[in-house]
Amino acid sequence: MELRDIEIFLMLAEELHFGRTAERLYVSPARISQVIKAQERFIGAPLFERTSRAVRLTEVGRRLRDDLRPIHAGFQESLERARMASRGVSARLRVGLMPFNFSGLWPLWKAFQRQHPQWEVQVRLAHFQEPFGQLRRGEFDVFLAWLPVEEPDLTVGPTLFTDPRVLTVAEDHPLAVRTSATVEVLGDFPVSAGELKLDYWEEGYLPFQTRRGRTIERGLRARHADEMITAVGMGEIVMPFPSHVAEYWNLPGIRYLPMPDLAPLSYALIWRTESENDLIRALAATARDLGTLNLQT
Repeated sequence: MELRDIEIFLMLAEELHFGRTAERLYVSPARISQVIKAQERFIGAPLFERTSRAVRLTEVGRRLRDDLRPIHAGFQESLERARMASRGVSARLRVGLMPFNFSGLWPLWKAFQRQHPQWEVQVRLAHFQEPFGQLRRGEFDVFLAWLPVEEPDLTVGPTLFTDPRVLTVAEDHPLAVRTSATVEVLGDFPVSAGELKLDYWEEGYLPFQTRRGRTIERGLRARHADEMITAVGMGEIVMPFPSHVAEYWNLPGIRYLPMPDLAPLSYALIWRTESENDLIRALAATARDLGTLNLQT
């Protein structure tokens, strides 16, 4: 089995969806199906159960996934360590970013790199599908996310910034003529949500009810913010965001209405307590030295 075929199997085992797997690997769904069928012929047993509604791992598939994951991860880590060593870098800190203002946080990334030139920072946007799961699986070392975070295995570090809220609507939406919006209007239009699976954390971003007790309907369950803003532009939903979106994601056809009665969002560094190391402590120390006000955009 070639390395690319192993990557295809492991990605499908994670996504359990041929289309999403193909999208993430930049190949066609037919190529995914071809590789999996070849693997099943070689092994002599099905790796996945396929129906019109779902894709599931078989017992053989689960065993193969569990065996291959650490081998594949170790191989990739070995290659990456060699690449970093060739550049004089001894370690990499991977940061998962939930807000969108990557450039607004340049002072933090640059200060960290100036203080620790032997280390590298890699920043990537996190998706809305079990983002704490990404952290716990080790896909990144530190997660920048909104508060509150009340998970017994996670440490909440310094707060980087606090943002007021805006409501995004299409320019031809009935609300677009307003100069601001209230939480109460969210009882009239569907919004979106990711597959957060933590009610308290989702409610910290957006309440489930208005102040008058009206349900705020969750429509689209998006994996990425791009899906949300596309649905906003098409008029399918309205969506509250932190206000930095208006600056860093300023798109034609979208209006941003201030929401003075929706609580601001504070974003902090989060990491697995058991995985705390020198790199994480150094990033947290750099953030504390800079201070919250210096990181606001």
